[in-house]
Amino acid sequence: MADKPAIVLVHGGFVDGSGWRAVYDLLTRDGYRVAVVQNPTLSLRGDAAAARLIIDAQGGPVVLVGHSYGGAVITEAGTDPNVAALVYIAAFMPDAGESVNTLLAGFPTDVPGPPILPPTDGFLFLDRGKFPAAFAGDLPAELAGFMADSQVPWGVEAVGEQITEAAWRTKPSWYLVTGDDKMIPPSAQHTMSGRAGASTVEVAGSHAIYVSDPAAVADLIKQAASATPK
Repeated sequence: MADKPAIVLVHGGFVDGSGWRAVYDLLTRDGYRVAVVQNPTLSLRGDAAAARLIIDAQGGPVVLVGHSYGGAVITEAGTDPNVAALVYIAAFMPDAGESVNTLLAGFPTDVPGPPILPPTDGFLFLDRGKFPAAFAGDLPAELAGFMADSQVPWGVEAVGEQITEAAWRTKPSWYLVTGDDKMIPPSAQHTMSGRAGASTVEVAGSHAIYVSDPAAVADLIKQAASATPK
């Protein structure tokens, strides 16, 4: 594995790192060292700190990958000198001074927004009944239902905190757009990735593309890894 960068995977809101299992298996099978960040999703600063712990533990160049809210985390944590490349999977890609809330406010108004319920005691959840169609429309109903029932509370502080320095301003980036996404509209994904000048591919899939089509996700990560200096 010495000739390959390590891969660090960062999950988004409402879920945990176990959803990366199929992507993890594909990458490790190809000889990559892969680590998964279990970010608490309580605050952006705390999640970035958790990511940096795992990044620095790799002891060398890292391709940092974020899904959904994990895109904000890797944008903040990706300034770590060990991060060589960034990969966004259907992810928020904020600039300095922006937050997830900033980007949500800019979503197109002619499509339904993510079914986020009003906060309860400082935490957000998705509407359980709307979760499968919004988040996991291409997954089996049983799995989508389990994901809806095992949601991780997402702290409102994490959603509102602003990026201090956007790593994609100085690091090469890749972006996987999900064409059937009902959480982050594909048009918003194209806008964010285009602003950053990211190498972008689009696939037909839901917001849960890392579960439903792990091969497409792993392929883009490997593209980024192959472009990373050894």
